Amino acid sequence: MLLPFTKMHGLGNDYIYVDATHLDIPDPAALSVRLSDRHFGIGSDGLVLIGNSSVADFSMRMYNADGSEGRMCGNAARCIGRYVYEKGLTAKAEITLETLSGIKTLHLYFSPSGELQTVSVDMGEYSLIEAPASVHSCGREWPGTGISMGNPHYVIFVDDAEAVDVAAVGSVIEKLPAFPDGTNVEFVSSLPGGQLRMRVWERGSGITLACGTGACATAAAASLRGLPASPASIVMDGGTLQVSVSGTRILMTGPAATVFEGTVEI
Repeated sequence: MLLPFTKMHGLGNDYIYVDATHLDIPDPAALSVRLSDRHFGIGSDGLVLIGNSSVADFSMRMYNADGSEGRMCGNAARCIGRYVYEKGLTAKAEITLETLSGIKTLHLYFSPSGELQTVSVDMGEYSLIEAPASVHSCGREWPGTGISMGNPHYVIFVDDAEAVDVAAVGSVIEKLPAFPDGTNVEFVSSLPGGQLRMRVWERGSGITLACGTGACATAAAASLRGLPASPASIVMDGGTLQVSVSGTRILMTGPAATVFEGTVEI
């Protein structure tokens, strides 16, 4: 079977997108592992299936590069907004998306000439999750805050995020017994002008260039510390997201881009 796909990215957080509204993918977890391989596959941080929904305009199922299923991905949600609009699956500028962490609302923003520029995702409310005040990794303690954006995050504020060995430290924290389902790990430091620099170790994928839910968790944790003013500019390896925090509600805005399209045998 030849499977049509579109590779897209949100600030370098790249996934393989498949219109599954009329397709049955028998083993998406195994397919994600195979196609995500950057040497023997298409290469990506995972696989995203866009499906039908009885409660929203569309549904999203997202699988990490290791085959584990994620409950939510902000960058993927933005890309789905671009995908369904540009593929003619909808003419709406406000789209509802069913995810494993609830229904999210996407808002598409256009230039005066009608070009789709950015997509906002109403991420709903964040919540604090039970997590230790600090964890041990690579010979030292790392104080952090546990935040849920529908998926778990452990946000660690440091003096200089650039100086952290994200792979070494994050890979240990991800799988600590304190996080029985694993966790995403964000390392955050302040930049001039009130921006926040964030580097991320994603559960199931490792280091990625950007993480939408991680940026939201970072903004939430920052708001609990009294900084910065909303909206926060979260600077990641792949670019910058704008995240607004109102109480416990989160709105994330940023770009989504198509890389290439093709077919692959499955």
